[in-house]
Parts: sequence; structure tokens; C-alpha cells
Amino acid sequence: MAVASPALATKVFEEGKLSVKSMKVEESSESSSPPKPLLIVTPTLEGTYPILLFFHGFLIHNTAYEKLLQHVSSHGFIVVAPQGDDDGDGNDGSGEKPKMREIDLDLIITGNEEVNLAGEVTNWLATGLQSMLPENVKANLLNLAVAGHSRGGKTAFALALGHAKTQPSLKISALIGLDPVAGLSIDDQIEPKILTYVPHSFDLPVPISVAIIGTGLGHEKSNAIVPACAPNGVNHCEFFTECKPPSWYFYAKDYGHVDMLDDPNLILSLACVSGEGDKDPFKKCLGGVFVAFLRACLDGENEDLKCIVEEPTIAPVTLDPVIHIEA
Repeated sequence: MAVASPALATKVFEEGKLSVKSMKVEESSESSSPPKPLLIVTPTLEGTYPILLFFHGFLIHNTAYEKLLQHVSSHGFIVVAPQGDDDGDGNDGSGEKPKMREIDLDLIITGNEEVNLAGEVTNWLATGLQSMLPENVKANLLNLAVAGHSRGGKTAFALALGHAKTQPSLKISALIGLDPVAGLSIDDQIEPKILTYVPHSFDLPVPISVAIIGTGLGHEKSNAIVPACAPNGVNHCEFFTECKPPSWYFYAKDYGHVDMLDDPNLILSLACVSGEGDKDPFKKCLGGVFVAFLRACLDGENEDLKCIVEEPTIAPVTLDPVIHIEA
């Protein structure tokens, strides 16, 4: 691997200098209660920080991304991760660790319901988030990014495209799709159907910038019976094709669809093809890409993102290709 020159040095792939705190916030009858259970990861040092709203994937619990979200938060971001449905291990978001059992279909919500709840959570940020944060930590409601993994990536896009029943009152400035998936196939998209198969067709409000992160093994099948976790035609490739500039694309060719999770549940471990070896470098890579992109879009600090685009070998894992399409 090539050694980056001093001009291309960046520390986004390392943990940030800020101490962070993870908090679980449950639904309740109180007026300040969020519409769904939340995982909030926030810096504890006094300051005002941008917000990242992160949506989990299908049959995944929001806490499975905690290491990744803590990495992002340690660089100066408040991360809010709602729990939308059952995670496939019988966990309904209550925070209790259940015994393995069959999936409760009553707890799996539809794609339209996911997007509507995403809109409700986004609006809750303006009224309820501040009361949940540590003293002297302030949320910058004018600096909001949304992101999501797998089906949650599709939810993030649908929210930004205006498909939520209740339109968010906050302006979204940046959008990240982490191995986004829009359905089982081209003919079997999840509602609302957002892929049009027309290049640059996503009609996102200005000034939203978009980053897509894809995995090289997500489209592969683990066996002949189970469908791929990120099938061709509805995965990161098509999402990036339909993005208008400015847009960025990062392809982690050696990793699988759930390799960023701290503890994949049994169903996903069997269904999704995984990369070999330690997954921590992949998580650090994703954390660094998130931080660099968010700094560029929310704080106007472009140096780290420029470093990764110009010399992808500075990342802890292979990113090939890395593509930037300017406006």
C-alpha cells in the first residue's frame, strides 16, 4: 500500500479526540418523547455540534452500529439512530436482550411506514433532542445530515426525496447511503419505489450533497436458496447512477453487506456473504469516510474528503474505485 504524502495526511480514520456518550431513549407518554426508541451518541465536551440522523437496515438493531457511530461522534457530531422495527432477534427496541426466536411479523413495518416515521423523528429533533443531551452540549439544527444502511439507506433517500407523509421542518444538507438497498430485485422494489433507472434522476433539494458507499460482496449469494443481501439492480450501483452531482462514491470491494455491524444477528450472518479477516479496519474506514464527508458538507472543511478522493490508499482498507462528480 502506498504511503500518503504529508499533504495528504488525514486523521479521520482514527478515533476523534472527543469523549462520547451513548444513550438509549425510549418512547413514553411524555410530550418530549420521540416517536420511536432512539440510540443517541453525543460528545460530552461543551460545544455546539451538527446532527447525523442514521437509519438501520432490515432486521438490524440500531445498537449494532454503535462502534461506527461512536467513531463519527468522537469527531464532533451528534448521532441519532431510531429503531424502526424488529431486528430479527426478537428485539423490539426496548433495549432488553431477548432470546433467539422467530421473527415477529407484527413488528416489521412497511417501507412507507418507515419513511413516515423517519419524517416524524426528523421533526422531533427540533423539539425534543436538546432536552436529551448532556448539559452544555447543543445541537445545531441548521446542520443536519441523514444516512442509512441497507434498507435504511433507501429510507434516508426516500425521506430526502420528500416521500414522508409529514414533511421535515429541518433542512437536510447531506445524504449518505451505506450499501443502500431498494428491494429484492428491479421488479420487486420496496414502497415507496424511488429508483427510476434513469441516470441522475434523483430530484433532491438543493444543496444536498450525496455520498454512496458500496460493498463488493453484498450482491453475492450465500447459497442457492437465500437471495443476496444487496442484489444487483437495487443496490449501491444504481443509487449512485441516479444521483445528481455533487456526488461521491466509495467502493469497499473486499467486504460484505453487514461487515460494519458490531454483532450481526444469526439470520444476517447466514444470509450475507462476509469478507475475510478482522472487520475493525472496515469500520474505521467507514467512520473516516463519514467524518470527511460530513465535515465537507456541514462544516465547509473539505481537506479530509479531498485527501481520500485524491489518494484512496490512505484508507485502512482498499477503496477502489473512489469517484467524485462535481456539480
